[in-house]
Amino acid sequence: MGNPRVARDASRGVKSRPAPAGAKPDRAAMAVAIQDFLRAAGLPLDSDPNLLDTPERVASAWADEFLDGYGRTPEEALGETFPAPSSSSGELVVVTDLRFQSMCPHHLLPVEGRAHVAYVPAKWVVGFGRLGTLVDCFAHRLILQEDMAREVAASLARVLGSPATACIIEAEQACLRIRGPRQRDARTHAEAYEGLLRRDGAMRRELWTRLALPRR
Repeated sequence: MGNPRVARDASRGVKSRPAPAGAKPDRAAMAVAIQDFLRAAGLPLDSDPNLLDTPERVASAWADEFLDGYGRTPEEALGETFPAPSSSSGELVVVTDLRFQSMCPHHLLPVEGRAHVAYVPAKWVVGFGRLGTLVDCFAHRLILQEDMAREVAASLARVLGSPATACIIEAEQACLRIRGPRQRDARTHAEAYEGLLRRDGAMRRELWTRLALPRR
């Protein structure tokens, strides 16, 4: 039987809220929970040497690599900003193929993909590498692909004061490929736009051209 609180929330259409950014993981408690999970699965933790330190290893991997995005804000991820060049008037800055790894919040299975990020400078710009750090800030949380795209686009608009931002994500979802329907060739796509890119067809077509996406 499922958790009655979760069932009630689902019936009311209430979305679960992620842990606030900056939350500190309790590694010891995580390791104990993983140990309990493995024992509940009937695995021989005491007799299998390969499982001896597994709870601690798993706790460290999740705390340091899969959930570390909760420990930073978009402002921290983007880091130092610089005045936009006076010659940049409504021109797109685009960085493509930013590789990321994430975890599906529904099944805790891996997601691998690439993000294409774009913005129009207004007052501020950032280093290209920082856009990848921003993607990881959200990818390293338990987050849906659609929400991740929205968070990246919205953060660029807010932190940089950009009048037009976009984040387009292509991914391979393990929960779709190795379980359930087992669609091994399936790729998922999500896109989010803020400001002018939400309503300026010419600018959006220019972005799609740079990404070699079909014009729509």
